[in-house]
Amino acid sequence: MPEETAVYTHGHHESVLRSHTWRTVANSAAYLAGSLKPHMRVLDIGCGPGTITADLAELVPDGRVTGVDRAPGILDAARATAAERGLENVEFAVADVHDLDYPDDTFCVVHAHQVLQHVGDPVRALSEMRRVCRPGGLVAVRDADYAAMTWYPAAPALDDWLDLYRRVARANGGEPDAGRRLKAWARRAGFTDITTTAGTWCYSTEEERAWWSGLWADRTLASAYAEQAVAGGHADPEQLRDVAAAWREWGTHEDAWFTVLHGEILCRK
Repeated sequence: MPEETAVYTHGHHESVLRSHTWRTVANSAAYLAGSLKPHMRVLDIGCGPGTITADLAELVPDGRVTGVDRAPGILDAARATAAERGLENVEFAVADVHDLDYPDDTFCVVHAHQVLQHVGDPVRALSEMRRVCRPGGLVAVRDADYAAMTWYPAAPALDDWLDLYRRVARANGGEPDAGRRLKAWARRAGFTDITTTAGTWCYSTEEERAWWSGLWADRTLASAYAEQAVAGGHADPEQLRDVAAAWREWGTHEDAWFTVLHGEILCRK
């Protein structure tokens, strides 16, 4: 692997996959959906358990979708997702976005959701995405921006969570505030035709609050992120327990509201 590749902060604990398997084109790639045509060949980078990949395959029934991820194990879940939905125009492979093993000008669309925040060299990654995209094709990228996340009611321990997560992510070589940087990174990668938008996830109903607060409480205690926080000296187990408890307490408030801001770019090659 190229040395620029960062450590993936979240890992694939159940609490992480609880979030990743919720993702769809509708809630995570709507900014791209209107540009898809039935015949297109699509590369989905960082596909994880494959729920977005499967949606993309359904939207290009006469084309083909290739989902890639650096973690071989998660691709078993992605293949199972595709099989459960009876999709035959999708395939999966191990790949690193810094060094894609595809010829120039291969894909009509190259898509990456929540990927560039976790890589060591996002400009190089975008350059590779541009290389394998056909002339006239699209590179579509969406990333959260942690510093722009906001919630109500105020909870000092959630401020601690945000500070801790950003420190762990940066120690791993990533950039948790990637959303605001996507346009700048794309320009440095050589793109000149860039459409920029923003999207949100918002959690406020009783069910949404319980789901969002619960997965972050569990992630804070048991995921790779939790292990890295302790191993890197960013927090001790007691501090993590306090943050997890704060997440669960926040989720019980009837007035609670949390929003995640994402940067989005559509780059025409």
